[in-house]
Amino acid sequence: MSATLEVVSRSAAQPPNYEIRPKVSPTGEIESDLLEIAMGPHHPSTHGVFRMDVILDGERVVKLKPVFGYLHRNHEKIAEGTTYLGSMPYTDRLDYFCSMTNNWAYALSVEKLAGLQPPERAEYIRVIVGELTRLINHTCLLGFLVQDMGALGTPLMYAFREREKILDLFEALSGSRMMCNYMRFGGCRVDLSPGWIEEAKRVVDDYPRFLDEYDRLMSENEILLARTQGVGVLPAELAINASVTGPGLRASGVNYDLRKVDQYGIYDRFDFRVPLGDHGDVYDRYMLRFLEMRESVKILKAALRDIPAGPIMDPKAKIRGFRPKAGEAYGRIEAPKGELGFYLISDGSPNPYRYRVRPPSLINLTILEDMCLGHTVPDVVIILGSVDIVLGEVDR
Repeated sequence: MSATLEVVSRSAAQPPNYEIRPKVSPTGEIESDLLEIAMGPHHPSTHGVFRMDVILDGERVVKLKPVFGYLHRNHEKIAEGTTYLGSMPYTDRLDYFCSMTNNWAYALSVEKLAGLQPPERAEYIRVIVGELTRLINHTCLLGFLVQDMGALGTPLMYAFREREKILDLFEALSGSRMMCNYMRFGGCRVDLSPGWIEEAKRVVDDYPRFLDEYDRLMSENEILLARTQGVGVLPAELAINASVTGPGLRASGVNYDLRKVDQYGIYDRFDFRVPLGDHGDVYDRYMLRFLEMRESVKILKAALRDIPAGPIMDPKAKIRGFRPKAGEAYGRIEAPKGELGFYLISDGSPNPYRYRVRPPSLINLTILEDMCLGHTVPDVVIILGSVDIVLGEVDR
């Protein structure tokens, strides 16, 4: 399959042909014949506890303000009052669909700060669980997005069926299905159990069947095409200027993937392509997840085939008395939703002097109004769904 999206006969997507002229009073306020509504806050079983204040001219959006903070847990300040290792379980609660990649980004930052190098086997394990996490994230996004369009039941259950197989692997490896707390500075907490690689190979080998099945079921569905093509267009220039990363950026045609740019871990050993979109609309963001999962399957097959024997921890790593020398470091990875980074400052004590998270969900959410202007209320719901946010990471 081409690394560039192949879309069903369509012309270049354009923003809605709607001239937004809100009536403004002499004092600069929008006059009251426009309707202001609060969409949300929603239950955590959706994208999280989140509200959008929307001003409408009929059904058309003329202004939109994302309102978040309902799930704030003071993650960064708590981390500055606990040990470096004590913060690892807190990272699980950021994007709670992707605890393994949250662990990895934080571990990478601390390793830069402390000068640690994971052994080769640990690097392979990180790639394996990281790409399995990408499959989980993108699979759930497909199910949730179609549900946002009104297709209740079957598509989401198909997605959750596949997710369960990977969660079973994570539970066998880490003891937990979602809050894995698996990475450690300099490696991984435990080694793979007997038979784990064989089971992972079975799951990975079977995944293209699910992708083909879901693709046939949904991707050329006339309702899905009508609801997504030309909707929520994100121009490449705006995406770059707003620091959008991940699938949302690549769906707008920008070739930027940290697995290629930074080649962190051992990603330089794997042959995979970076899929790109042509139009930057909801449909491209939907289809991009399919293409990225197919590339993840290729990486996983190679990693599971080539994983070496050996230790899983850097012998210089310490658990007790861990005190990185004074300095600062920023570690980042290509998490499923985009660039996830941790900025740390050490003053030589057991706790970080400064701990800062660069969450992709929050950054990607900043251009929501730009994508929604001129669209209708039902469109706003699926545009938000295509951004792919988790409020645990937005609010922290």
